[in-house]
Amino acid sequence: MKVIIKKELYSFLASPIGYVAIGVFLVVNGLFLWILKNNFNILNAGFADLNSFFYLIPWVFILLIPSITMKMIADEYRLGTIEILLTKPITTWQLIIGKYIAALILILISLSFTLIYVISIYYLANPLGNIDIGVIIGSYLGLLFLASAFVSIGLFTSSLHHNQMIAFITGVLFSYLLFDGFEQIATLLSTETLNIELLGLYYHYKSISKGVIDTRDIIYFISVTFFFLYLTKLNLSYE
Repeated sequence: MKVIIKKELYSFLASPIGYVAIGVFLVVNGLFLWILKNNFNILNAGFADLNSFFYLIPWVFILLIPSITMKMIADEYRLGTIEILLTKPITTWQLIIGKYIAALILILISLSFTLIYVISIYYLANPLGNIDIGVIIGSYLGLLFLASAFVSIGLFTSSLHHNQMIAFITGVLFSYLLFDGFEQIATLLSTETLNIELLGLYYHYKSISKGVIDTRDIIYFISVTFFFLYLTKLNLSYE
């Protein structure tokens, strides 16, 4: 499995596409949060918090993560190496988990650069350091769970197609529907009895972002992640 992880990391970081994806991620966040005059701009908010960042970044993830995962399995199909990998002395689960961990590592690398935002608002706060660390930690934890779910969705959609771009588009669509689709359905139905939004990623992400760790939210994210990884395994089993 370590070989799979190293292979995927090298493949991504050795390609200009990898650096472009991470670069676009950082530039988009930087522009919206610090440069452009909009509702997300931290300097115009008057408060030393990162609420706008944690609201914006899941939408960036919907584009970023499928761009990372789109080639992980689709490329194996295109190059004809999937059969070779499946005959190696590794199980299908080891292959999938290796690619899953590699994608998560890339997300962690991208997120690590955003810690400069935490340092910035720490020094911008009045008095110095007057920020809610608990909420920030909870929000980052929520982002990790959200990224985990998006990666599993991206691997699943990559296993459906031989074409990277189709895998990317499908990954974006699936991620959006699971993230915000149930919220939109709940809004349209305008009913509090069905609680349809409970099925969506956004509801549980908001819950963890408040700084309160609820086991129901954790179980939800783990279940969604495992479900799509299992679907990926089923797809590969038919190859």
